[in-house]
Amino acid sequence: MPYTTEDGGRLNNFANEPKMYEAEPPSATQKRNYLILGGLALALVGGLLVVAISVS
Repeated sequence: MPYTTEDGGRLNNFANEPKMYEAEPPSATQKRNYLILGGLALALVGGLLVVAISVS
């Protein structure tokens, strides 16, 4: 484990930091899939609202 010593003689144990990376922008296929899934989610929520209103 990586210990560092401060001026007063205290030892500090620091956590290992994960490697940083830049996220890649979504491709055209991923964007299309996001739109399809968003539409399906809206249809599901809309259908649930229609059922809830019709039952009450």
